[in-house]
Amino acid sequence: MASARRATVVVTRPGGQSSELLALLADAGFETLEFPLIDIAPIADDAPLRAALDPLHLPPAAPERYALVVFVSPNAVDHAFSRLGAPWPADLPVAVVGPGSVAALGRQGVHAPSYRVISPSTEQADPRFDSEALYASIEAHFGTNGLAGKRVLIVRGDGGREWLAERLTEAGAQVEKSAAYRRVLPEPSMQKWERVHELLADRANERHAWLLTSSEGVRNLAELAHEHLTDDEIVLLKHVPLVCPHPRIAEAARGAGFDRITVSGAGDERIAHALEALFPSDPARAAAQAQTPDDPEAHAQASANAYASSSSSSAPADADPASAPAHRMDQPTAQSRMTDSNDSKKASPQPNVTPPLPPNTPFTPYEQQKRRGGAGVVLLWLVVVILAVAAGAGAFVLNRKFDRADAQLSQRLAQSDEQNADLRAKADQAASATTALNTQLIQMQGKLADAEAHSQALQQQYQDLAANRDDWTVAEVEQILSSASQQLQLTGNVQLALFALQSADTRLAATTGPQVVAIRKAIAQDIDKLKATPTTDLTGLAIKLDTAIDQVDQLPLSGEAPIARSRAQAAEPADSASIAAATGEPRWKVLWHQITSGIGQQLSSLVSVRRIDNADAMLTSPDQGYFVRENVKLRLLSARLSLLSRSEPTLKSDLRAADAALARYFDASSRKVQAVRDLVKQVDQASLAVAVPNLNASLAAVHQFKRGG
Repeated sequence: MASARRATVVVTRPGGQSSELLALLADAGFETLEFPLIDIAPIADDAPLRAALDPLHLPPAAPERYALVVFVSPNAVDHAFSRLGAPWPADLPVAVVGPGSVAALGRQGVHAPSYRVISPSTEQADPRFDSEALYASIEAHFGTNGLAGKRVLIVRGDGGREWLAERLTEAGAQVEKSAAYRRVLPEPSMQKWERVHELLADRANERHAWLLTSSEGVRNLAELAHEHLTDDEIVLLKHVPLVCPHPRIAEAARGAGFDRITVSGAGDERIAHALEALFPSDPARAAAQAQTPDDPEAHAQASANAYASSSSSSAPADADPASAPAHRMDQPTAQSRMTDSNDSKKASPQPNVTPPLPPNTPFTPYEQQKRRGGAGVVLLWLVVVILAVAAGAGAFVLNRKFDRADAQLSQRLAQSDEQNADLRAKADQAASATTALNTQLIQMQGKLADAEAHSQALQQQYQDLAANRDDWTVAEVEQILSSASQQLQLTGNVQLALFALQSADTRLAATTGPQVVAIRKAIAQDIDKLKATPTTDLTGLAIKLDTAIDQVDQLPLSGEAPIARSRAQAAEPADSASIAAATGEPRWKVLWHQITSGIGQQLSSLVSVRRIDNADAMLTSPDQGYFVRENVKLRLLSARLSLLSRSEPTLKSDLRAADAALARYFDASSRKVQAVRDLVKQVDQASLAVAVPNLNASLAAVHQFKRGG
């Protein structure tokens, strides 16, 4: 460990997730300040996460089971396994982004080779740990279309990139996403802000850097800086060195205004090496190395340049001037010139020697030739003259022949010109006629094409009509039967349904086929059923109920029955003497009997006794009588609606309730009350036979025809 601290590193990872990195930086001589820019918190409602994790323990052959589960971060691994409730299935592959997530799986007992863990390879020279690298690893493991039609679960935080989910969806997978945690903006303590102020105020010794491990951390740093730092401190913060493990984070920092950014790569060791490169342990030596780099290629290049200059300066002075420019334009290197010179020396070890000239051929003087050829020259001239005369005669004859041929040719050309003129005039006339004919022909062809198109369209329509005529007829019949069935069930109008069936049978009579015959048989059965159905005079029953409703207001209540005026009913006393003589009884007894019977008659005319079965009917006041009548009318109105809507249970209930109220609260001896009750009973008895038939046989036959049965 170094005796003095190199620099201060501000670590912005979530709290409790930087222990290994802090240990590496401490061993390297760095002072660290934990300054979390993101806090990891559990989600408010974990029911969706638990529901997403439930299919993990299904049998492998179950269609709801996942083919792959992807964890985007170590936090996703920890929060998901805390709610798993059972060991991870050994046959279920799991994919993670980087080494931190692999370590988090290892802490949960999920590691290779016992489990299939898919992650980007760490054996490359410059490994990447992001969604792109993870998708490449998944595609290499399953194949290009290995996840087509299979379910894939992505466990992540709330929000995040959609790139991986979109690529898996494009590959044909059924992707489901579930949030295992949420990221919140923390509020660092005042002591940490004081430490940040001190680091930014130390301008003379700028030896501190920030470690930003997420794009969201970059945004949170900018937001917190505007709240807690001054404008000058924000400017200084933008010039502080930043270390980012991924180019995407560096791009976000650059967009936020930071200008000193180093991309270290994923992993704590790479981050530590990047910080060591930013802050060497010996600054003086690092500056010296920066000024005089030890570059073997630079030394080799300098040596080659020096050798080339020395070789060019030592060129011989008597070289060919014509070859000098070419030598300067295409000058080889010193090494190549040395090789060429050595090869030339090996190829020609001795100097060049000029070979001797061959002897001259003998020469004959002109005089000797002149003496020998005198006679031959005369003969030669004679032959030349003969040939010239023959050539002239032949040329004259040929010229005459050419003249005659030229005259004949001119004559023939003149005749040809005349014929050509006539032909050209005729051709022009023919061309004009042809153009007119072509125009007419084109018009006729266009009309013919239009006629053919119309004919084909008509033929196609006719074929469609011929092919679909039965289908259309059956569809129309189905619509008629459906409407008739609905009307029959709603209104009970048997006559209307019978008319609809007869109309459908008439339409089907125009078509042929065994299935159409089957439909007509079913319709005939339903027609017979409707004709045999007893009809119910719903209108007459409704009129009876309306009559009863109108008479309710004039019906007398039990307590409102009129009492006849009392009058003496005693008869005149008869002759007691004659009665006693006729009966043989004493006269006083006859008188006594007459007196007592007269008193009884007088008393009976003064007192009237009636029987009322319901005592509460006598207690009904006139005001309450209004409500009794209205209640009876409401019952009768409800019965009328039930009658028209074919609701027999409701009709029976309302009629019985209305009859019970009439018997209980109204004067049973009144003729009006008895008449209303008779109307109610007539409606009740007539509605017993209300049974609406259905058209199920016809509809079933039509449906069977449409299914092709």
